[in-house]
Amino acid sequence: MILQSILATIAGFAVGFLFSLLKLPVPAPAELPGVMGVVGMFLGFVAARAVFKH
Repeated sequence: MILQSILATIAGFAVGFLFSLLKLPVPAPAELPGVMGVVGMFLGFVAARAVFKH
């Protein structure tokens, strides 16, 4: 799980870097509130799975 997280971070960094070089809009929220919204959705998903034992 840790290795997957590290690889995903590296891949995300590379994609963001490439999009910046190509002067394209980043395919993710560009500000902290948007990023926190994505984090909140993930945490809600994990909480629902824990509560309902999917």
